[in-house]
Amino acid sequence: MNDQGEKLQHATRAKIRTFNALRGKEVRPGQFWDLVVVTAVDESQRVAYELQITDKVSRQELPLGVDYKVFSDPPGPKVGNGGSTLYVLQRLDSIYGNALGKCRVLLIHAGGFSQRLPNASALGKVFTALPLCEPLYQMLELKLAMYVDFPSHMHPGVLVTCADDIEVYSISEDESVRFDKPGFTALGHPSPLSIGTTHGVFVLESSDKKKTCKEIEYISCLQFLHKPSIAEMRDTGAVCEKRGDCFSLTDDSFVYTDSTYYVDYATALLLLSLLKDIAPLRCEVDAYGDFLQALGPHATAAYTHNSANVHRREEGLVDVRQKIFRHLRGTPLNVILLNNSKFYHMGSTAEYLFHLTEDPAMRRELGLVSSAFSAHHAAPGASGSGAFLCVMHSVLEPGCSVAPGTVLEYCRLEEGVAVGTGSILSSCWVDRDLSVPDGVFMHSLCVTVKQQQQQQQARTGFVTVCFGIHDNLKQSVRGPAYMEELTFLGVSLAKCLSHWGMDDEGVKFSGDCSLWNARLFPVCSDLQSSFSTSLDLLQAVLKGSTFSPPSATKLMSMQEALQLKNLEEMLTFRKTLYNDIKQKRSIN
Repeated sequence: MNDQGEKLQHATRAKIRTFNALRGKEVRPGQFWDLVVVTAVDESQRVAYELQITDKVSRQELPLGVDYKVFSDPPGPKVGNGGSTLYVLQRLDSIYGNALGKCRVLLIHAGGFSQRLPNASALGKVFTALPLCEPLYQMLELKLAMYVDFPSHMHPGVLVTCADDIEVYSISEDESVRFDKPGFTALGHPSPLSIGTTHGVFVLESSDKKKTCKEIEYISCLQFLHKPSIAEMRDTGAVCEKRGDCFSLTDDSFVYTDSTYYVDYATALLLLSLLKDIAPLRCEVDAYGDFLQALGPHATAAYTHNSANVHRREEGLVDVRQKIFRHLRGTPLNVILLNNSKFYHMGSTAEYLFHLTEDPAMRRELGLVSSAFSAHHAAPGASGSGAFLCVMHSVLEPGCSVAPGTVLEYCRLEEGVAVGTGSILSSCWVDRDLSVPDGVFMHSLCVTVKQQQQQQQARTGFVTVCFGIHDNLKQSVRGPAYMEELTFLGVSLAKCLSHWGMDDEGVKFSGDCSLWNARLFPVCSDLQSSFSTSLDLLQAVLKGSTFSPPSATKLMSMQEALQLKNLEEMLTFRKTLYNDIKQKRSIN
């Protein structure tokens, strides 16, 4: 490990120690955030988030004396994280009024259904488990730990961040990250030009692009570029040349990319006035691309017509962007350059597996372990390739074999279970002697099944969704006739149907024609049979055999399972595991 890596490790561990000392304690004024706000995409997700935060507070896993709020987006069209930011400010203003002008607010965007990391779909990306500390960290705790030094060096305002990324940085002991300027203040991370093409990039005021060796610098930004081409970075002067060895980056030519940003209270009021001008929102607004591109003296309105980075073109977006530009034009954009810093993204199954089982840098910097708050008989180790097993909040009975490179979270494995490498098992109860193949994703949900006859009560059921790690759940095709373009475990969905005893009309979709909406997964009466039945479906495809669930079995899609999820039952399973782990560890 080089000197910069050691500095990152020591700085990160220090922040975690500081946060751990605050867990379950009443914080003093100015010591921590006054308000922590988490956003949800709808009311169902809001309820799920509030339940989990309430449980964390009751178990004293979070600092006390803080207002923890969860706000859902308004019903109707998606408003994006930019729209969500505006509606949160509106809600906070209605609750706190002028008192908000004295508050330091952390706003974590956690809305969305996490189609690229579906084990986080039901209970939220901000509650994704991490193999770190006891009580076990989730992304919420890690966010709070990484930003634990910010509130004491911040003027009243709002820090905006997302739930699926991690920033680590080091600065000297006599320095601090200060959010004390008017307007927007963003963190900037040195990144290769290739990374800049998929992120936001800052064009800095300094005419000297030979960057000296300072771990932290404060500078004004002339212009913000959203997912620019390399040619655009060069043409606008965004590219810097490294000089000195304090940078975590090895590339000599680089750009500064975005992550988290702060707005002071006066600018928050400006955003509130913007909402009055554009509400009700009927299109998605990006809190980064649509807000930050309006800032800085070199900003122009040209971006308002650019739909290259928009998921889908929406009516009214250009008009909304132009109003944003007019409202925010002339607002300063300051950048805090963190030259020894890294930005990790945990938004997909591939990223999740890599960072938790393979990435040596993140493992060292955060102090990740192979087994966190779990009960099993053998300590998992590394394979010859360097991959680690990651077990979190799980119980493994004697005789279990789990290959390195796999993640288990909130699982119970009975005796003799074998799990292959490169897989993710989440919230599963695996019956004895079952064998789970390599490279699969399996996640169990509890659902409330509505009966067809109105006089019958709804019943509780269990669904285990399963896919290949690299399957694209978001891909949709024009209709069922094009199912062969969808792949399940690398095999066309049309071919899979023959292994499951279905014809092309045997699978129904709960929305557009995608794996996310395909009704493939049997609803069972208990967690164990749910898992084993879905495992049979997987094995039929992998082995070229056939398996058909009983004809009367109800089939459900991932999308339906989320709509009908029974949150209390899912959290009860986790609590049962929690108590079992505590008991087993006390005996040992």
